[in-house]
Amino acid sequence: MNLTVNLTFVSSAALASTVWTVFIEFVHWMNASSANRSEGAKARAALIYVVDDEPMILDLARAILIPEGHRVECFRDPATALQAFAAQESRPDLVIADFNMHPMNGFEFLQAMRRIHPAQRVLMISGAVSASFFDSVACRPNRFLAKPYKAGQLLEAVQALLTPKTD
Repeated sequence: MNLTVNLTFVSSAALASTVWTVFIEFVHWMNASSANRSEGAKARAALIYVVDDEPMILDLARAILIPEGHRVECFRDPATALQAFAAQESRPDLVIADFNMHPMNGFEFLQAMRRIHPAQRVLMISGAVSASFFDSVACRPNRFLAKPYKAGQLLEAVQALLTPKTD
């Protein structure tokens, strides 16, 4: 079952509208997926920071990730997220960040995090730029997910980034 939510945000400074389409694979799917997780995955919940200046996107991330057993900390302001990131002795297992934020964009946020912890795993999400934006820069996210995305696409990206690579 899919639920489609269309959101319209109006920027007071630019008086321009941005239309967001968010696809959620509803609770029935998430509960079935949660029931199939291995006991090992349940034993250690991953800590995931989600950074996006849109409250609805943060709520959606919680709705998708928490039923999968993850611990989720959400931040509307990238500067606040960066302060929390720098203050933590143990780093989050994954940071999910939107590209189009203010006053610091997702790329600037990524660069600042990597100065603190170069190996931090990051999933960048955006409806404003494509993955090719990162082709010509040295500091890249580990993975990119274009908006709009489905819950299953987010979960797949998260799982891929949290699964240890074996050679």
